[in-house]
Amino acid sequence: MEKIPARLTVKPTWLLTQLALHAHRLSSEAFGVLGARGYHYRILAALNEFGPASQADLGRHCTMDRSDVVAAINELAEAGYVERNPDPADRRRNIVSLTESGERRLQHIERELDRVQDDMLAPLAAEDRRALIGLLTRLLAHHRDR
Repeated sequence: MEKIPARLTVKPTWLLTQLALHAHRLSSEAFGVLGARGYHYRILAALNEFGPASQADLGRHCTMDRSDVVAAINELAEAGYVERNPDPADRRRNIVSLTESGERRLQHIERELDRVQDDMLAPLAAEDRRALIGLLTRLLAHHRDR
């Protein structure tokens, strides 16, 4: 077992960073198996929850840079998971919508990500998982509002 200085192991910032590395690895492996990317999941989830949206709105919903949104939408459109059509109210922008195939793709990714969550949180009971999610949500909200 590797030796880690005790003072690090009581610092939430260090602990969160170490867990983020594991979470990223697990998620990346799952996306890789599916031939997907995290950006794909974000966009499909946003379209499913909020309905058709402009590329700019998707960027805001998904906390993604505009160029990343465009690249991900191009990939999703090429695969038939989303459709991009001119906005009737403003022909300069596109409205992106989820296709039936995209809905199925989202469900498939979701099942794999549920498995990743279970793997990541394996040592925690259901109540502890809910508590952790609640605490992380509060911390993120606090720091996003600053």
